[in-house]
Amino acid sequence: MTALIRMRLTGFVQTGRAAAPLLAALVVLSVLYGGGQAQAGEAYGVSAAVLFAVFAWQTKVLLDVEPDVQRRLGRVAVGGAGREISAGLVAAVLAGLPLVLIAMILPWVVGGVTTPRAGDPSLSTGIALGLWAHLLLLLPAVALGGLASRAVTVQAARGLTVLVAGVVFAIVFGLKSFPVPWLAPPVMTTARDTIGAAHFPALIVTTLWAVAWSAVSVLAYGRIRVHRA
Repeated sequence: MTALIRMRLTGFVQTGRAAAPLLAALVVLSVLYGGGQAQAGEAYGVSAAVLFAVFAWQTKVLLDVEPDVQRRLGRVAVGGAGREISAGLVAAVLAGLPLVLIAMILPWVVGGVTTPRAGDPSLSTGIALGLWAHLLLLLPAVALGGLASRAVTVQAARGLTVLVAGVVFAIVFGLKSFPVPWLAPPVMTTARDTIGAAHFPALIVTTLWAVAWSAVSVLAYGRIRVHRA
């Protein structure tokens, strides 16, 4: 599996396909932080919500890089569909970590974060919440990107529809007025949880929600992949 993960990441980078998500992340984050300063937690929460779409898109791009025949050979080489599928998802998570690092550093470079005033949460709290938000939303984003990949949707237009619809639903279903928000990953809820001090019960609920949604989506992705060559 390690060799297959390395091969997919190498192909993703060497073919130049990694450049588009990277540039997209830099653009959206620069525009976001160029609008003015905010407390660290709030700024990072919005950043994580915005990058959710980039994470999902990057996952789709990474999984689509590998030719279909090579993917089938990889399944044989690693000894089964489960290991091949897991290798792709792990590679997608690893590919998202550099974007998380950029998102954590960039606001300090462009001056998008303000220092706490009296009564505000500490800077360390804001940074911790921001790291939590980015890493948490990376999981459902990878799951969504997998469901939108060519190996599942077959057609490019269908895959793009799944990707865009998933991102839009995550935002719409995340509105406070929506009656069944758990149908989508907690993108907007995660952003709201980073505002102010850390409320651990809310953070635990949001974490369990994101992990559960990701697990169900990955299970669906795996079942579809197993039954397709």
